[in-house]
Amino acid sequence: MTVCLQTPLTELLGCRYPIIQTAMGWVAEPRLVAATGNAGGFGFLAGATIEPARMEAAIVETRRLSDQPFGVNFHMYQANAADIVELVLRHKVKAVSYSRSPGKQMIARLKDAGVVCIPTVGALKHAQKAVEMGADAVTIQGGEGGGHTGAVPTSLLLGQVVEALKVPVVAAGGFKDGQGLVAALAYGAAGIAMGTRFLMSAESPVPSATLARYLAVKDPAAVIVSRAIDGMPQRMIRNELLDALEASGGLKRWLLALKSGLAYRRHSGTSLAQLLASALKMRGSGELSAAQALMAANAPMVIQKAMVDGLPAEGVLPAGQVAANIHSLPSCAELIAQIVGDAEARLGELSRRIS
Repeated sequence: MTVCLQTPLTELLGCRYPIIQTAMGWVAEPRLVAATGNAGGFGFLAGATIEPARMEAAIVETRRLSDQPFGVNFHMYQANAADIVELVLRHKVKAVSYSRSPGKQMIARLKDAGVVCIPTVGALKHAQKAVEMGADAVTIQGGEGGGHTGAVPTSLLLGQVVEALKVPVVAAGGFKDGQGLVAALAYGAAGIAMGTRFLMSAESPVPSATLARYLAVKDPAAVIVSRAIDGMPQRMIRNELLDALEASGGLKRWLLALKSGLAYRRHSGTSLAQLLASALKMRGSGELSAAQALMAANAPMVIQKAMVDGLPAEGVLPAGQVAANIHSLPSCAELIAQIVGDAEARLGELSRRIS
C-alpha cells in the first residue's frame, strides 16, 4: 500500500485503504460488505432493518465470503438494539456505526471489548457530543449526502469538525472517486465514506429496475431534500411516491404509516408495543407529529419497496447528489482500485507541482 494512503482510519480499522462503505438499509448485505473488504475498503452491514437471527446469519455469511474486518450498523431507537450489540460482541465484529448515540454504558461496553465506535453526524455539536460519549472516530455527512441529512455542505462541515476534534474524522456526502478522496485528505479527514457509489455497484443487491432510476439521474438538483416521508429532512431522488406524499393530507400519511408499521413488525420480529415505543422515543423531541414519528419508526419498509421489491415508483430512493455524476456499475474491486489509482496519481501530480 502506498504510504500516503495509510491514515489513522486504516490503522484504526485494519483496512488497506481509507474508504468506508456505509450501512445502507436493504443494500449493505454480506456480498457487498465482503466485496468491499476484499478490495481493501471497510464495509458496514445494515443492522437497523433486520431481526437478530438474520443479523447473525449476515455476520456469519460475511465472514464466509471474506477474512477482512467489517462492521455492523444499528439504530439507538430500534427495539432490538441491545440484541445487535450482543451479536457484535459475541462474533467479535471490528466496528459499529450508529447515528444517535446508544448511551455511554453501551459504548463503554463495546470499547472494552475492542469494538471501534464510529457514529455518523451532521453537525459540529453532534460530533463533539459523540466524542464525549466515547466515539473512537466520527463520520460527518454533509448536506450533499443521501438519506437523512443536514443543510451544511460537506466542505464547510468537514473543516469545522476536523479543527475541533482530536479523533479521526471521516468525510461523507458527495464522494465517488479519487479526486474526492484527495480533497477530503487535504481538508484533514482520515478517509471517506460512500453510500450511493457502493449502492451503484455490481455487488449491490438493488434490483435492476431501481438501479435504472439511479442511473437516469443527470442533474444533481433532481436529488432533492424533503420532509414528506417522516418529518425529517431526507435527500432522495424525486419519484411518484414522493410527489403523492407531498400533495397528500395527513390521513394518507397516517394510512401509509400504519401499513408500513405492520410490514415492519413482520420483517423485524418487533412487537406492536416495541414499535410504538420506538415511535414515542422519536416523538419525544417534540419535532415530529404522531404520524411522522410512526413513519420514522418503520420508514425502512417504505425504502424496501424500491431497494428489495424493485418498485422504484412506490418506494423511497435515498441518494446523494453525487448520483447524477455516476454512470456505471463497477465491481467493488474495480471501483476501489480506480479510486486508489486516481488518488495516488493526483497526489503525485500535486507533489510535482509544489516541489
